[in-house]
Amino acid sequence: MNDTDRASKITAIIEAYPADRRFALAAMQDMQHEFNYIPEEGLAALADYLGCTKAHLYSMATFYKALSLTPKGEHIIKICNGTACHLRGSVNLATELKRILDIEPGQTSADGEFSVEYVNCLGSCALAPVMVVDGVYHNKLKVDQISGIVDSYRTDDSKGVIGDD
Repeated sequence: MNDTDRASKITAIIEAYPADRRFALAAMQDMQHEFNYIPEEGLAALADYLGCTKAHLYSMATFYKALSLTPKGEHIIKICNGTACHLRGSVNLATELKRILDIEPGQTSADGEFSVEYVNCLGSCALAPVMVVDGVYHNKLKVDQISGIVDSYRTDDSKGVIGDD
């Protein structure tokens, strides 16, 4: 995406809301959804639009774990590390992702394609261990399935649920 397209999208997101500070979080969530992070120019434009400081918006953006000020990968992988998933091997899934992508949870791959995150619970304890890629749940996972899931996101937009037996 070029700078002009990015600026247009940022403007469209911001102007979808009234110029009232109570809509700051909603606008930042929309930027997060669109870009997988909140760009610096988005934060600056939103501050100008709302008539507040960038510091005010920065404090909000850093308070909420769901918001990021650093670029994330094109595909976001969330590994459940809740009790049920942890007991059923979610740590092994993270280890396999580290082997495949050469990144730890909380990092983004060098090619910018994947980010891996630990989350406390995904609410699917009966289907543990669970991993979510771009909002698609992959459940009852085994370590040997991880490579195939990652490859399916690398090669095409095939996002079928794997491990649902």
